[in-house]
Amino acid sequence: MASEEIVELAKRRGFFFGSNGAYGGTAGFYTFGPQGAALKKNVEDAWRDRFTIREGNREIEAPTIMPEPVFEASGHLDTFDDMLVECPECGESHRADHLVEAVTDIEDAEALPGSEVEELIADNDIACPSCGTALAGVTVEDFNLMFATDIGPGDAQPGYLRPETAQGIFVEFPRLKEYARGNLPFGITQIGPAYRNEISPRGGLLRLREFTQAELEQFIDPEEDEPPLDRVRDVSVRLYPATEQQAADGDYVETTVGEAVDEGVIGSPWVGYYLGVAKRWYDRIGVDLDRFRFRQHLAGERAHYASDCWDAESEVDGDWIEIAGFSYRSDYDLSKHDAHGDDAFTVFKRYDEPKSVERATVDPDMSVLGPEFGGDASAVAEALETLAERDPDAFDGETVTVEVDGDTHEVDADVANFSVETVTENGEHLTPHVVEPSFGVGRTVQTLLAHAYSEDEVDGEERTYLSLEPEVAPQDAAVFPLVTNDERLTELADRVAADLREAGLAVAYDDSGSIGRRYRRQDEIGTPFCVTIDRDGIEGDGPETVTVRERDSAAQVRVPAGELAEELAALRAGGEFDALVDRYETVATDVETN
Repeated sequence: MASEEIVELAKRRGFFFGSNGAYGGTAGFYTFGPQGAALKKNVEDAWRDRFTIREGNREIEAPTIMPEPVFEASGHLDTFDDMLVECPECGESHRADHLVEAVTDIEDAEALPGSEVEELIADNDIACPSCGTALAGVTVEDFNLMFATDIGPGDAQPGYLRPETAQGIFVEFPRLKEYARGNLPFGITQIGPAYRNEISPRGGLLRLREFTQAELEQFIDPEEDEPPLDRVRDVSVRLYPATEQQAADGDYVETTVGEAVDEGVIGSPWVGYYLGVAKRWYDRIGVDLDRFRFRQHLAGERAHYASDCWDAESEVDGDWIEIAGFSYRSDYDLSKHDAHGDDAFTVFKRYDEPKSVERATVDPDMSVLGPEFGGDASAVAEALETLAERDPDAFDGETVTVEVDGDTHEVDADVANFSVETVTENGEHLTPHVVEPSFGVGRTVQTLLAHAYSEDEVDGEERTYLSLEPEVAPQDAAVFPLVTNDERLTELADRVAADLREAGLAVAYDDSGSIGRRYRRQDEIGTPFCVTIDRDGIEGDGPETVTVRERDSAAQVRVPAGELAEELAALRAGGEFDALVDRYETVATDVETN
């Protein structure tokens, strides 16, 4: 199904649509309608079940606006950029790397230097998509994607809308580690909005300025903590390693998680573990695994601090789109905040037994440093302490050289009072490493719609339906009275719908039009089960019964009304409809077109 058709279906059936339409619309912002909001929530709940609850992690909810120093420390203010090219004729801005990808075989132009992208624009005669003006010779610039704001009135503190949920977890690490009693490993999850001032939003939910992420930050001791790899060792995965992407005849590697980790194709066992967990989760919620792969980042697109990065990608309308990322971020994030923040972003790692170690120390004579260096005296003393820890040999000469704010200072070694002491230590302060699985919720929703879109023929009539998994479908069931002119049917239908809702199921009620049309409406929004109240179910000596129709097969069975809620709940939890077929009376499907 083409992306345009997905967007049209989504708009028509209330999944999602462009926001602020009454005021001309705003690119990059979408509203989830009744069906879409329910589908999105179900995806989030399924993710929470898998990556928070079943992994033994904890979830937080941090503010979406954060002060400027957070992003100075994280590096977002300096490096969170996309490549922009502005048309000199019409003034429209475009993602330069996307323009290159559209007319070449290059899949990841964002990994290229800006100068090389400029050359590709010129060599391929790329023109402005809006007005057709040639873009050769136009400078490609870095455009920071952060949304700026002011916090408070008057001399307001500058702040930014978060571009990812991760920073809300990292900055709270000093307190979160207390809840984990300082023990590694532990994981913190967060589901919530993030904001990026995209140059050219496109593709429905694929590239938005406001979007929802579901992220896990797994904090580990890199020397001791190992993932439970045996749980996913035999999970089959389709990998697209960097080596294969760069080879002339490169192809996928079909393997298992265990083999890929053992052979070094996946560099980090932790990353491998979460690839296996994610593969099972995507299968569970209905992603078509024939249109799914894990692609390794090329060297140019991988963050400098990350030792291994993979993207989960789904095929939609012939294009591969990133729907999740898996990164071994080392200690980069916590080290940055430790250097800039006021709290300690480390944990205390206690030794099995106390250790005697030699520790280099200094005791600077401030009565000498004060008059000599004035206001820099304290900074010079701190620099001496840092140097003693890092390079004790620097104190072997008559003078010691330190740098403070770019200025070099020489200090007499005698004034530094350098010494080496033997001390007993019970442990050390460790900066944890971070493994991050990060999921795009909107992109997952659009993937599910594309992969679930199906067409077939029932009783000679063509139909369109969404083959969504019951766990994520917007509605658990729909209830229909076969006709509306029989109060016995409408009363029972009202009671059945109320009972199902009371049991916690999301239920639609529809009594408009023929039963066939009602089925088609529910098919098109992916409702997995339709419950019809007919006269056969209320006449006779036995208990009241209803027919239950399964969406994909259109098969129907007659179920006692009193057992319906329990049966539907079991189906939503993953039960097979065939089990109902085995236990209950089947019903002819000619009612489809009545």
